[in-house]
Amino acid sequence: MLGGISIWQLLIILLIVIMLFGTKKLKNVGGDLGEAIKGFKKGLKDEDKAELTEDKPEQVNEKVAEKVESKDSKKS
Repeated sequence: MLGGISIWQLLIILLIVIMLFGTKKLKNVGGDLGEAIKGFKKGLKDEDKAELTEDKPEQVNEKVAEKVESKDSKKS
């Protein structure tokens, strides 16, 4: 293949990496990477929840203000 990496080349690279670092260290790196991704996703979800909860009090305040105004207009 011109300009591409074949499956055999990838296997040779994988074998060299395993020989250099060992399977235990690669397992630890994989676990750490997985935890980092989980933390990142959780952070995104928490940020979205925070944005939603920030909007709700404003909407509640607007509804309360509308009810108060409607009661005041009925009294007048």
